[in-house]
Amino acid sequence: MLSILIPIYNYNALPLVKELQKQCMLNGIVYEIICQDDASKSPLNKINEEINLLDNCFFISLENNVAHRQNRNLLAKKAKFKWLLFIDGDSKIIQSNYIQNYLENCIGFDVIYGGRQHPEKCPSKQQKLRWKYGKYIEDKIVSKRKLTPFKSLLFNNTLIKKSIFDRVEFDKEIKLYGHDDTQFSYELSKLNVKINHIDNPILHEDIDNNACYLKKVEESLKSALLLYYNKKLDSNFISIVKLYVFLKKTKLIYLVQLFFILSKSLLKKQILSKNPSLFLFNLYRIGYISTLKIGK
Repeated sequence: MLSILIPIYNYNALPLVKELQKQCMLNGIVYEIICQDDASKSPLNKINEEINLLDNCFFISLENNVAHRQNRNLLAKKAKFKWLLFIDGDSKIIQSNYIQNYLENCIGFDVIYGGRQHPEKCPSKQQKLRWKYGKYIEDKIVSKRKLTPFKSLLFNNTLIKKSIFDRVEFDKEIKLYGHDDTQFSYELSKLNVKINHIDNPILHEDIDNNACYLKKVEESLKSALLLYYNKKLDSNFISIVKLYVFLKKTKLIYLVQLFFILSKSLLKKQILSKNPSLFLFNLYRIGYISTLKIGK
């Protein structure tokens, strides 16, 4: 009935798998849990190998890195049941009725998203930027997610029919980090599938440090523009691309570029500090995307 698919990269997924297995058994369902490490060659995989000792649980370590999108595609191809539940390996189950919640809320829907939470307290000052953005921007309550059901869909912690996933899949041609969820959700919106948002969050545990996260954000902005210029994403589906298109049409982009060139070092210094401003972070993102040499 349920295939739980867990992409991993250099992370100990054994506690996550044990909790999921326990809940599946308590609910008396037919299940499988498949974990796949994306060629991290991590010493933690010695621990992950123990997953293979658990009933209906499997751990696979890829020889060659395929990136996050293709890792999910390969997991889906290995799955044998009607429903696919995708959970990233660095997640933690925080509700004892997590599996039950999905079972009770999937009837009549094609896709169900449970949401995500970040820790109440930031683990360290060096992780403040990622933690702030996650907690105050990405962690949306159900009522807000339902206002824009497709745009609010993050694929970590999503239950989807295998028949629907197989019609879309993740775009393996794009190798850059970021906006794989956005593109997938956009394709789902064109299929007019029935999506449900529920209050069934997982905890995001592995929080990037400030410098690492900023690098990922810059790469994700490049990815967003590539998707737009390759006609794989409508500009209205992602707010920063919509703003970018507006700035280009009105020629205001030249003022933004000038502002960013003059202020980039100061903005970067502040958002990499121990108390980053999300407002200045958004200014940095707008300025950065305006200077990218992608498309026309």
